[in-house]
Amino acid sequence: MGKVVLVTGAARQLGGRFVRRIQRDPEVDRVIAVDAITPGHQLGDADFVRADIRQPAIARVLAEHTVDTVVHLDISGKALGAGGRTTIKETNVIGTMQLLGACQKSPTVRRLVIKSSTGVYGSAPRDPAVFTETTPPKSLPSGGFAKDAVEVEGYVRGFARRRPDVAVCVLRFANILGPDADSPLADYLSLPVLPTVFGYDPRLQFVHEADVIDVLRMASHEPRRGTLNSGTFNIAGDGVLLLSQCSRRLGRPTMPVPLPAVTWVGQALRTVGMTDFSPEQIRLLTHGRVVSTVQMRETLGFHPGFTTAETFADFARNQAPGLLPPEMVGRAVDRLAAMAFAGGTGAVPGAAGADDTQPTHSAR
Repeated sequence: MGKVVLVTGAARQLGGRFVRRIQRDPEVDRVIAVDAITPGHQLGDADFVRADIRQPAIARVLAEHTVDTVVHLDISGKALGAGGRTTIKETNVIGTMQLLGACQKSPTVRRLVIKSSTGVYGSAPRDPAVFTETTPPKSLPSGGFAKDAVEVEGYVRGFARRRPDVAVCVLRFANILGPDADSPLADYLSLPVLPTVFGYDPRLQFVHEADVIDVLRMASHEPRRGTLNSGTFNIAGDGVLLLSQCSRRLGRPTMPVPLPAVTWVGQALRTVGMTDFSPEQIRLLTHGRVVSTVQMRETLGFHPGFTTAETFADFARNQAPGLLPPEMVGRAVDRLAAMAFAGGTGAVPGAAGADDTQPTHSAR
């Protein structure tokens, strides 16, 4: 008998893509795709079970199908369907608690993979230049998806202590982008004009959807020789991009807003349904976040196929054309930056050396 893999969040694009891919692995016998919503996409030969992980019935699903591997992808910062923030939090936190409780009682479960986020580190002005997996955050996230991820990881650590026989792998993904990206940050980058925090140009990291699928597969199977796929790992592409570089490459002008007024802009964007410009996203777009991927390479043995810049380029190719040609946006940003530096404001803190993928226009 091969592995029986249960995947939560199958109705989401990422979950559906992983379900279709994992069932092609020769060591996988069956894939059980679970979600409270019927998927709008094909799941191949997987068995779809409509079940809400917030309900105790998920334990029956594990037992009926003799599941030995659980891949928990139903942790998200964006609602699916008509659900709002309350529904998201319940699914992220209460759903994870119920799923972990079911796994704890199951005698057949031997491997658990959790999709988490580098958002657990938060974004604060005194953050270290680079977070490692063991770096404590200077300021814990106070709300939103990042706080959900912190709570989820706490429950997962408790589960790992109670079931030491289960191999547990927590993957902290940087911002996921690609042709089919569906996240609050992807929605923000799709706006015709990008609201930014005046005086800040944050460093950002991205991971490609294809690399997400590949590392999830790696975590779902037995570790390869010389590697270990149990533990917590940061997952991100090489390099970083400044937000100003992202805007140029998209051909989208920016609208710098004083920090106190950013919250009002975010509320307006949420009201009209354009994007979820949450407080955690505002902090990210103010202070940025960069994580170390040494453990991803040396311990997990995973090497992404896309750098941060390549991931963003693939995302940009599938976006509508910006209001302005990227070259024009670049020249305008350079002129504004030069004026800011001439006035002694230091408007782009942390920019020096932040981009190891391509020099900025001003550097040339």
